[in-house]
Amino acid sequence: MQPVARIVLNCDCGEGFVSDDEAILPYVTAANIACGGHAGDECTMRVVLRLCKKYGVSPGAHPAYPDRAHFGRVEVPLSAAELAATVRKQVGLLLTLAQQEGVRLTHVKPHGALYQHLIQDETAAAAFAQALAELDPRFAVIGQPDSALLHAAEAVGLRPLREAVADRVYERDSLSRNRALPSPIPLEDDSACLAQALDIVLRGQVRACDGTLLAIQADTISIHSDTPGAVRRARALSEGFRAAGIALLGL
Repeated sequence: MQPVARIVLNCDCGEGFVSDDEAILPYVTAANIACGGHAGDECTMRVVLRLCKKYGVSPGAHPAYPDRAHFGRVEVPLSAAELAATVRKQVGLLLTLAQQEGVRLTHVKPHGALYQHLIQDETAAAAFAQALAELDPRFAVIGQPDSALLHAAEAVGLRPLREAVADRVYERDSLSRNRALPSPIPLEDDSACLAQALDIVLRGQVRACDGTLLAIQADTISIHSDTPGAVRRARALSEGFRAAGIALLGL
């Protein structure tokens, strides 16, 4: 039987919760590995790379503003040259470690405040994408649909992957709701999380927190490993996708 849809299920890893990483990786198909900006060091990067190899998960880089104190969730004012330099440093280190571990780094997804900044800042997005293309022109880049980042990635020959989130609610402007704000939709509930993900993948739509029905297209669905119940939620999504006839793809 042919699958009714195909999706990449990605998760952020290597952020200091190694036991959770090993538990969650069997259920996802792509891992975004913290590479020293907001979290992670050579030891954690190697551990997650080896786990990716063990479970057949596509490993990718999860660079951030160089701001461990705030876990990369606060915007740091950087020039385009400074941003490119920190991207080359972070992703370049993980790329070297991946080569040593005998795995290919397949993709890059920016973290936190940097991800949000690259949605609209064309200059920063161009610098980010160019730095990645110089490191490996085969990289896929995960980002917000129709964002400056994905346009910049495509412009330098990188593969853009439109991302939607399963475990966060959306605002009316199609951006995910700030996690510090209350949510009227209880996505910590596995069934609600799966229902949102299925709506996105099968019907190209998502319900915003004010009730608005938004059109959305995604190549990959993300979940957050640093939220309570993440492992259980990853299993529910993996099993729910397969039960719905959705094929889970690597990169």
